[in-house]
Amino acid sequence: MSAVSESFWAELPLGRGVTLIAQDANGLVAFDKPAGVLSHPNAGGDEPRSLLTVRYMLEGEFFQWTPVKGGPLLKLWLLNRLDSATSGVVLAAADEKLAQEIRAQFKRKQVKKVYQALVFGTPRPPVELWKDTLAVVKKGGQVRAALGTGRVPAECKMSLVRTGRGEPRVSLLRLEPHTGRSHQLRAQCAKRGMPIVGDQTYGNFPRNREYAKAVKTKRMFLHSFETAFEYEFNGKPYRFAASAPLPAEFTAVL
Repeated sequence: MSAVSESFWAELPLGRGVTLIAQDANGLVAFDKPAGVLSHPNAGGDEPRSLLTVRYMLEGEFFQWTPVKGGPLLKLWLLNRLDSATSGVVLAAADEKLAQEIRAQFKRKQVKKVYQALVFGTPRPPVELWKDTLAVVKKGGQVRAALGTGRVPAECKMSLVRTGRGEPRVSLLRLEPHTGRSHQLRAQCAKRGMPIVGDQTYGNFPRNREYAKAVKTKRMFLHSFETAFEYEFNGKPYRFAASAPLPAEFTAVL
């Protein structure tokens, strides 16, 4: 029997376009977050454009709200984050103890994450292990990653999925990060002369403008495609996996 009632999941105050794509009996859940939606509110007034449109407690990293029909305060713990411009899998848990276990899995690098990205150019070779060092700087509420200037290792397996036929030439890449650094994938793609289409920080700004005008879609083409891991809860082993379908705007240009 589910540890969390079906009504809890059915009545979640989901943000615009957010969909529930996987859940298990322990209260672990995965959402598909659209591009442009915040993983959580960062400031007052952000709730309407967040994963859940309710108050978020930064200290405990959880959403909390009172049901529309009344009753006790409800909570949902956020387990990972995506940049607003990135779409795809975001995890949460309805149990604090479970949340602590899954967060520990992330810290131990035992969570498999797969992203897909549309980039300008074509990789040579088509499969490669990217190894870099980077420095992550936070200034004025903004995060910036600089490759080659720090000592923090950043590793990712890159595989070419397919390349478009038109101009400018774009390619769809499968990216499997072995480390989870802020902006890692965006910086690693840019360093190799293949900036992610629509990236407003590390990208090719003139080409972004031209491409957005041509395809009539303005977004960063980075998507958290799959997340999978094994975990232990209340003395029993479990496996959890979730996949967020690749948005149509990715395949429409290939």
